[in-house]
Formats: sequence, C-alpha cells, structure tokens
Amino acid sequence: MKLQSGIIEAHIIRRKGEATEFLLMKRAETEIYPGLWQMVSGRINHDERAYTAAIRELKEETGLVPSKMWVVPTVNSFYYPKDDSVTMIPVFLFEVPYESAVQLSEEHTDYLWTDADTALERLAWPGQRNAVSIISEYISERFSFLNFVEITL
Repeated sequence: MKLQSGIIEAHIIRRKGEATEFLLMKRAETEIYPGLWQMVSGRINHDERAYTAAIRELKEETGLVPSKMWVVPTVNSFYYPKDDSVTMIPVFLFEVPYESAVQLSEEHTDYLWTDADTALERLAWPGQRNAVSIISEYISERFSFLNFVEITL
C-alpha cells in the first residue's frame, strides 16, 4: 500500500456581526459525485505546495479573493482500492469579505451560503463534516483560545 497526497480541501466562510456562513457548492452532473454539495476541492499540481493549490482552486472554482487563510488542524483521507493507496487531504480555511460575489466554474451548478448546522446536514463525507465542526469550534467564543496556523496571503 502507498501513501500519497495530491488533493486539497478548502472551506470558505464569511462573517457579518456574530453570524458565520459557510459556502457550499453543488457538483455539476458532468463531475464525479454529481449533485453532491461540497466545499472547494481539487488536485495539487506537480510543482505546487498544498496551500498554493488551495488558493488557486478557490479562485478557479469561485472567483473569490480571500482576506485570510488558515490551516485547519485535521487531515482527511480515503482509501483507493484500484492502486491500494491512501490519499491524505490537507484542509484549509479561507475567509472572504461578506459582500464577495461567487462566480462558479463549470464544475458546479449552484451554491449557497449557510450556517454550520445546514452545512453539516448537506455534506456527504464524515471528514468534511468533521472539518466544519472544528472550524465552528475555532470561531466560537467557547474555543476562541485556539489558534489555527495562519498563512500570510
């Protein structure tokens, strides 16, 4: 079995007052897992660092320009039986200005800004839901002492 990492996951939030909203996008019918709600995800190019791939994928899939970026303290993974490999997926968080306009790529057909509870209901994979829970805890008053590693943009 081999261990590899060639994919990123990036959650996007916007905040207004005490309210935080997560961006979810619906996968196009032409994509793998059509109709599935997800955050930004994508491949890491051969010459890229994971965090620069996340920035590129954010811009390609949404047209959004982030104001802040953090490393979320979790790594998702999945097993691929075809080549007996486990793929490790670093998770990132972007904050964008509240008034930012989403411009979807052809990979998605719809989007919504939603609270964490609705995001948890719509996301299919346990690792993605776990990341939303970690992010929610981080941005809440109860866990405000936690510090994600911030990546300077």
